[in-house]
Amino acid sequence: MSDHRFAVLKFGGTSVSRPERWAVIRAQAQSQREEGRTPVLVCSAVAGVTDDLQTVIAQAGSGSDVDTPLARITERQAELARGLGVDLAVIADEMEELRRLALGAQLLGETSPAVQARILAKGERMSTRLGAAWLSAQGLPTRWVDARDLLQSDGRGPLARRMLAAHVPWDLAPALQRDLGGDAVIVTQGFVARDPDGATCVLGRGGSDTSATTLAAKLGAEVCEIWTDVPGMFTADPRKQPAARLLRALGYAEAQEIATTGAKVLHPRAIAPARAARIPISIRCTPQPDMAGTRIAADAPTGPAQVKALSRRRGLVLVSMETLGMWQEVGFLADAFGVFADHGLSIDTVSTSETNVTVTLDPHANAMDPTVLDAVLADLAPICTAKLVTQVASVSLVGRGIRSILHQLAPALEQFEDHRVHLVSQAASDLNLTFVVDESTADRLLAKLHAMLFAHRPIDAVIGRTWQELFATPSEAPETSPPWWASAASDLHAIAAAGTPVYVYDAATIDARAQALAQLTHVDQALYAVKANAHPEVIRRAAAAGLGFECVSPGEVEWVREHVGPDAIVLFTPNFAPREDYERGFAAHAHVTLDNLHPLEAWPDVFNDRDIFVRVDPGQGRGHHAKVRTAGARSKFGVAPDQLETFAKLADQAGCRIIGLHAHTGSGVLDPTAWQHTAVVLAQCASLFPLATILDVGGGLGVPDRPGRPPLDLDAVDLALASVRQAHPEWSIWIEPGRYLIAEAGVLLTRVTQRKQKGDLRYVGVDAGMHTLLRPALYGAHHHVANLTSPQAEPEIVTVVGPICETGDVLARDRLIAQSKEGDLLLLGTAGAYGAVMANDYNRRGRPREVVRLKNEMED
Repeated sequence: MSDHRFAVLKFGGTSVSRPERWAVIRAQAQSQREEGRTPVLVCSAVAGVTDDLQTVIAQAGSGSDVDTPLARITERQAELARGLGVDLAVIADEMEELRRLALGAQLLGETSPAVQARILAKGERMSTRLGAAWLSAQGLPTRWVDARDLLQSDGRGPLARRMLAAHVPWDLAPALQRDLGGDAVIVTQGFVARDPDGATCVLGRGGSDTSATTLAAKLGAEVCEIWTDVPGMFTADPRKQPAARLLRALGYAEAQEIATTGAKVLHPRAIAPARAARIPISIRCTPQPDMAGTRIAADAPTGPAQVKALSRRRGLVLVSMETLGMWQEVGFLADAFGVFADHGLSIDTVSTSETNVTVTLDPHANAMDPTVLDAVLADLAPICTAKLVTQVASVSLVGRGIRSILHQLAPALEQFEDHRVHLVSQAASDLNLTFVVDESTADRLLAKLHAMLFAHRPIDAVIGRTWQELFATPSEAPETSPPWWASAASDLHAIAAAGTPVYVYDAATIDARAQALAQLTHVDQALYAVKANAHPEVIRRAAAAGLGFECVSPGEVEWVREHVGPDAIVLFTPNFAPREDYERGFAAHAHVTLDNLHPLEAWPDVFNDRDIFVRVDPGQGRGHHAKVRTAGARSKFGVAPDQLETFAKLADQAGCRIIGLHAHTGSGVLDPTAWQHTAVVLAQCASLFPLATILDVGGGLGVPDRPGRPPLDLDAVDLALASVRQAHPEWSIWIEPGRYLIAEAGVLLTRVTQRKQKGDLRYVGVDAGMHTLLRPALYGAHHHVANLTSPQAEPEIVTVVGPICETGDVLARDRLIAQSKEGDLLLLGTAGAYGAVMANDYNRRGRPREVVRLKNEMED
């Protein structure tokens, strides 16, 4: 065992490009020294320099001008030198050699792999010399070391691979431990090594990551840190999905799979050396050095089988090989795969059947020259019919034990219904399930899958906060108005003084939402969904704004008639209801909707000489959770499209008239085009119902469940429906928002009763529970929690629970909330919809009060 302790810290291009980032590097190096370790800093080239060097190579190889890219490289180095206060003369010899190499290649009109490697290595050599000079000037004992003296490749493979994608063994090197051990900070280059003949070679894509982990294995380092501009691996690409969640801890195999299937923060080749030496890898963020990031290690918490990330790779090429001759044919796969090997192509994923083998080729691992692909097809022709499919992408679900949770993934897999799936591959390691789809739809598909799989996952040892929560600044956050309750603390405390839990609804917010709905240009009638909140004052205010009402029971219909009167437009949409419900709907002069064949088959007399609506199942549900999606084969709602013709015949036999078509896909929808898509589906069905004059596109208009998130763009919804109106001016368009009108207008006030700590978990108990607000327990709904008594207290992560004797009695899990104590008043936001109406008396705890906050008075 070595007497020396090492920490290898790799810093990427953005981490070495600015003086303030070098200050972070210095602080981290000093911290490692204080902990008794020798810091080994493995540094990349300044951001942009490697691209410029590639341009030098390309232009020199064609005999073109190299002065322009060389000038850019010089300026990038000079800018960093000025910022650090280091004399550019430190790298004068490196810059001169680079110029000679470039001019020599330009003169010859070609660049050999050996020359390319020498040119590419210059980026790292220049950045590390400047950085080492600055660290020394800061009083830190620093030693610059040539990476070619540390890493030697095995020299295997063809020339281009040996020079430009070299492989370095990672066996423990005691001599290296002795040489580098000591008090000095070691500064060396990533990406660069030496071949067995002493020539410069480079490690190819991800070379600096691989240099760091390889060096860590050789030194037997205690830790290897990868410093970059993001704090770790996420559940998806955070630049594409701002709601992507930080992965706090991963095992080596999972991290390898995530990196292999598309994550860019760590190259997959870098994991093997650390895994072999059992050295933990920590991914850290240079702009946010105090952030913990992702830790990859053998002792990472495993947890239950679960999906931990979604990865997407674009630009794949798919090769489909079909022949009846492969059935029980010995050696077909060997012959077919041999063709790819002969052309130097690495196969990515494979799917087989009795008569077909389909593979994908990743352009990041292969040179996708069209002539090479044509040659592959030609060589495959004697043994099969081969077809090339381009512009496809892979979407991978990555995690542990995927096969054991396929039943849980069923709702997510429904998202593939509208996508062309070219290939499905389930990893033998049980770490990923990959789908190859059209590239044009991959990002949209991934966004839907991510929302379903991760939006409501609690923070735990593996899943952390979202990218938005970690990095959003006030200037980056969406420009949204503060919620009404932010300036109503005194009113809310006064209401709570009479007893909690209590729901409070703000009349001004209700009025504003109702008026916005009534003013939609391309909607002829908005109907408030009464099931969202049936408080009489809410009903009256909706009617005052010109809204009609959508009701799901005779009780709701009669409630509206009692509080609004006989003239209100009422649409009655029962589901699996008894005969008398339909009779009561007609008696209350409501528009009655049918969503099944059974009523027309069993009780045709009820519908004789009646005008009715038909609820159509558009085939695909939408919304924030499986339990609020109300379309598709797994939903009980709506007449299936293939039954509509039968429905029309039964309606004709019963003597009723179909005057409207209705559909509803789900709740919490934030895509402004969703209702346009529904209208198009209804329009396509309308040919079966010539008397129909109304298209009801349903409700589900979503509201943001967290402060600062962008709201649904109602103008965009209206604009999307304009195209429907233009195409079908003969139809009226109806829409049914419920939660949109009332959710943000309502809050739930509750008092803290107790506190408890169990291990690292802190619980805050309140007098509201799942009997008061069922949505979190029912479908994982998120409600913002604020401490109204001590809003400026030190924040802490807690789980808010109620008094009900059920494990599921959780109102908010792992939330950052101002520290609370017994008696503090907490507020749960966006609680106006499906709150009090779903409350119950379970455990005989009683139902909550409801209060409407008017301008100068309160109304129960």
